[in-house]
Amino acid sequence: MSLATRPQDADAVSGEKPVRRRRLAVRVPARVRNVALPFGSLLLFLVLWQALAASGAWSETLVPPPAKVWDAFVTVSTTNDGVRGYNGTYLVEHLGISLRRIALGAGAGIAAGVVLGLLMGTVGRLRSLFEPWITFLRTLPPLAYFSLLVIWLGINEEPKITLLAVAAFPPVAVSTTTAVAAVPKSLVEAARALGASRWDVVRDVVVPSALPETLTGVRLAVGVAYSSLVAAELVNGLPGIGGMVKDAANYNNTPVVLVGIIAIGVSGLVIDGLLLRLERAVVPWRGRA
Repeated sequence: MSLATRPQDADAVSGEKPVRRRRLAVRVPARVRNVALPFGSLLLFLVLWQALAASGAWSETLVPPPAKVWDAFVTVSTTNDGVRGYNGTYLVEHLGISLRRIALGAGAGIAAGVVLGLLMGTVGRLRSLFEPWITFLRTLPPLAYFSLLVIWLGINEEPKITLLAVAAFPPVAVSTTTAVAAVPKSLVEAARALGASRWDVVRDVVVPSALPETLTGVRLAVGVAYSSLVAAELVNGLPGIGGMVKDAANYNNTPVVLVGIIAIGVSGLVIDGLLLRLERAVVPWRGRA
């Protein structure tokens, strides 16, 4: 019996290699597609943009061609006729200052949202007390209260950072509260039955269970903070990428406006990608059965 089954076993073993090769052959084109599709869509967008600009339907002041936007990018990134970048500051410096504001403001808002979300998720009375106020705050557009922040805090960095913090706070608070409230009660009761204290239950059961949704809230909060960046830099925003966009818009300098918008979008994509990698590293079990 053993001799009769050996050829079959050998065939099975030899048959695994073609299967593995076919799998590898499938993976390589999939990776190529994952890279080619975004670049293909970008190329198509540039072609359509150039065609629209060349059609003459709108003036170059409204729809400048990609070449003019590229020239504006080079201008604000280098020194020309003794002038550094835009308003004496390079593009990368404008972006760096804005990213610092986002890091401080969104970081404070995210930290406060996580702490309050944990409290609201574990204490029902706190949720009933604060949830209407968070919902009220979440529905307000940034411009609705930015003028008030300027009156209260002046025109320096304080109102900008506060605005970004207030914008980033609600998404994290809501997602953390929902995630904590959704922790299976059986896990909490099992931990308590094993002698875990309230702090042990929060640390070892609640936080790991709520972490995936909390990190999703963090990504949303950073996106909301980015969308509020131009509003945060409406007053005394130079240097800063949002302030650059606003100042260029005042002079109908559309190429510089587009450069600023593209810089905000690309940096936002990079940061979201980094947060997504962090999420995969911290909660590798997410999405797995």
